Amino acid sequence: MTVAVIADLHAGARRGGVPGLKRVVEDVNALHPDIIVLLGDMVHRARQASRYLPLLSELKATAGVWATLGNHEHETMWYSRHFRTAPPPSLDEWRRLYAEIGVELLVNEARPLEKRGSRIWLVGVDDAYSKCDDLPAALQGVDQTDFCLVITHFPDLIDDPRIAEVDLILAGHTHGGQVHLPFFGPLYTACRKPRQRAAGLVEENGTIMYVSRGVGEALPIRFRCPRQIPLISLRREG
Repeated sequence: MTVAVIADLHAGARRGGVPGLKRVVEDVNALHPDIIVLLGDMVHRARQASRYLPLLSELKATAGVWATLGNHEHETMWYSRHFRTAPPPSLDEWRRLYAEIGVELLVNEARPLEKRGSRIWLVGVDDAYSKCDDLPAALQGVDQTDFCLVITHFPDLIDDPRIAEVDLILAGHTHGGQVHLPFFGPLYTACRKPRQRAAGLVEENGTIMYVSRGVGEALPIRFRCPRQIPLISLRREG
């Protein structure tokens, strides 16, 4: 089962216009994934959602397109989780916006997916940076003998006390740091343990996490940290 990851699109930011969104959709569809996951910050400002989200309706995956919310959907700024620029849309409003484009939004909840006699649980955990996460609620009803895949925005969810019950986490938020200096690493990432969690594979607290560098950014600056669309392949053991 292949999972295409779209993180931190930031549609509506300086470089996040309509042509860029269309290219992302084309590139992801060309991968022919079984699942597409949207890991939050799809729009730079929540009020822009009705303009840009419909462009994602062309995404195609055999087992569906699934989303979770990021700090920008909650209008929580990256430089302070205690500051919001405007009241965010309600959860019902976000569900409606995503349902209109054929995407299921998972907010602290799980869904079983089956393929060739194997079952995985796709678990969507709301943004921990905005303090909206609830992993215990999301894991309710999940069969621990099955593979458990968590999609979330903020990589520090890996510090949750129950995270060892999860097999794999897919996260974004950091943009990989955007600027990587030789011998120093990422210039800034809004997470704990920035060197370890800025991007790529992380093994910690009894589980594995992959952090995407994202396909967009608020500030249009990248150095030695290119955008990416990860494609994760899950294979049945044995």
